[in-house]
Amino acid sequence: MTDTIENRACKLAVYIIETGATVRTAAQHFGISKSTVHKDITQRLPHCNKSLYQQTQQILQRNKAQRHIRGGLATKEKYQKLHKK
Repeated sequence: MTDTIENRACKLAVYIIETGATVRTAAQHFGISKSTVHKDITQRLPHCNKSLYQQTQQILQRNKAQRHIRGGLATKEKYQKLHKK
């Protein structure tokens, strides 16, 4: 791994920890793909910074547990907008 990839993984982890962001939000913020963020966080980060990895995994697990709620709210909002028209 190059030094820049390790730095990117650490920057992604810090951003996710500070903001509680999802993988999708982090990808949009940094202008990279979701798969790149996921690979950096799950595969590259444990090799360069174990403590950041553990903190990030806690947030990602929380986001994963809440995603069905977010999806339901988004669907509800979508149909409310359709009915207002």
